[in-house]
Amino acid sequence: MMRISTSWMYQQSLSTMLNQQAELSQTQNEVSTGNAINVASDNPVGAAQIVGLNHILAENTQYTTNINSANTRLSTETSTLSSVSNLLNSVNDVALSAMNSAMSPTDLSNMATQLSQYRDQLVQLANTSDANGQALFAGTSNTTSPFVMNSSSGAVTYAGNDETSYAAVGSGLQVANGDPGSSLFMNLAAGNGSFVSSAGSANTGTLVVGANSVASTSAFQSATASGPINDTITFGANGTYAVTDAAGNPVTDSSGNPITGTYTDGGSISFDGMSITMSGTPAAGDTVNVQSDSAANTQDVFTTLNNMINALQNGGSSAQLSNTLNRQLESLNQAMSSVSTTQVAVGSRMDTLQQQQTDYSDLGLTYQSALSDVQNVDMATAISNLSLQSTALQASQQVFAKVQGTSLFNYLQG
Repeated sequence: MMRISTSWMYQQSLSTMLNQQAELSQTQNEVSTGNAINVASDNPVGAAQIVGLNHILAENTQYTTNINSANTRLSTETSTLSSVSNLLNSVNDVALSAMNSAMSPTDLSNMATQLSQYRDQLVQLANTSDANGQALFAGTSNTTSPFVMNSSSGAVTYAGNDETSYAAVGSGLQVANGDPGSSLFMNLAAGNGSFVSSAGSANTGTLVVGANSVASTSAFQSATASGPINDTITFGANGTYAVTDAAGNPVTDSSGNPITGTYTDGGSISFDGMSITMSGTPAAGDTVNVQSDSAANTQDVFTTLNNMINALQNGGSSAQLSNTLNRQLESLNQAMSSVSTTQVAVGSRMDTLQQQQTDYSDLGLTYQSALSDVQNVDMATAISNLSLQSTALQASQQVFAKVQGTSLFNYLQG
């Protein structure tokens, strides 16, 4: 038989009300914060999930910020490269016009002035900075002006580095957000990209070296397998010619015969897979040097413009001017190709960034929904529980009040 004391009844009632008050307080906290878990002890497993989901969302937010920054930088680069391309096209038009034999010395001087202005504009474009004041084409260098022009000679030097800057846009994924100016403007292949042929500076005839091309890739590769080509075509009387190497030895064909022949105006000379188109008449002793491209045989775009400017300012014979401008137009074409290739690469990077941005937007919604499922309270259920718990607590308090007034004396009196 169990003895029920007044103290025991008080303790039971008090314990019941304290538990109800704790539950009511928990529910009130959920309603006021909107969170089902406010401290880890509320739900240890859920709290761990919340920490993990918040970490993922924070990473996604940072990647999205990086993507936006890279997009802005690459958009600026795209605009700049478009301006550079238009400027180089204008340079090309001026150089082609200058080879018109009807141009007077004054006309050529005016063209030189125009090209000087284009060169200065090109330097400004090459020194373009992004929204944060960082140079677009300095590599990873902190310099704000990677291209420095000598005001006297017009020569331009590069003060940046050859490194490519990257932006982290995903776990293990980086996208280049800039291009070093060394590869874009400076270290450009000379000639047609495979070799360059140029008329000798001491030539006295009217020979003009025109377009050059690789007619046979296999023959050219075979000729350059042992090292870069450095040959000289020397003309004799009536257009006869012979080809010698850098040591003065005859260059031979695949059968071992010395390469010789007779050139006629408007024809071409071909050997070792190369085809060299010419016009005009060479004088006896005139030469054409042929060099394959190598690491040492490069020319920056600013030197190309300076060579054009000097040729227009110095005048000389029509053949000399045409020979100089033809070679510089080949180098200019290499610069235009470099810009075009970079434009395509930048466009590809921006496509990648756009895809990543879309992915993170979708993932953000997914993870945010998962976080809401774990962290956020069902407000309708919480408010309903709050009302029920409040009513239950009030009932317990009323019952306790009546029990508190009950005693053996009250029973005997009754």
